[in-house]
Amino acid sequence: MPRILKVNAVRPDRGAIREAAEIVSSGGLVVYPTDTVYGLASNPFSEEAVKRLFRAKGRPENKPIPVLIDGVETAEEIAHITRDALKLIENYWPGPLTIVLRVKRDLPCLVTACTGRVGLRVPGHMVALLLAKESGGAITGTSANISGWTPPRTAEEAIRQLGDRVDLVLDAGPSPGGKPSTVVDLSGEEPVLVREGPIPVHELEKILGKKIKRAR
Repeated sequence: MPRILKVNAVRPDRGAIREAAEIVSSGGLVVYPTDTVYGLASNPFSEEAVKRLFRAKGRPENKPIPVLIDGVETAEEIAHITRDALKLIENYWPGPLTIVLRVKRDLPCLVTACTGRVGLRVPGHMVALLLAKESGGAITGTSANISGWTPPRTAEEAIRQLGDRVDLVLDAGPSPGGKPSTVVDLSGEEPVLVREGPIPVHELEKILGKKIKRAR
């Protein structure tokens, strides 16, 4: 069993967050709550850390993983922010919207699946937000599950799937969302819906003032 730290979802203990961030920064894996489901944090800039995450999840290497960040400044360091992205950021960050953009900063191929694109999100959960901040601004944002299994809403569900494959679990009770984020790709000439989640596509289209294609 991994070590479990109980934290308050609204006012998490900073000591617990710093301990978790130290594990992430040193190449470890941490289960943590978000506003959607429980996530699995590793250092997204460390190839070895990301490889360990893929092994823990049994995730195919051709599937990219999203990155959770602490704010727009970090997003601008990692990716090229488009005008359409700014519109959505202003309306939905922090929140359950992942935006796929062209990479500016080098990331391991496993994170991007060698596409040159990365999905970024600012989470609307204080534990996730502080963990990203204390970890240097960014953590991996993939769900804390075995690949293909149901994304966990609780720490217990994540532990049942991943067990000793992780180093630490931050338990803040059930995640309020329970559904993975909406994902929209703004890296090309036209916006593309990759996955519809808590935010319906018609809302995004209203903000952008244009139709969003569905991914094939």
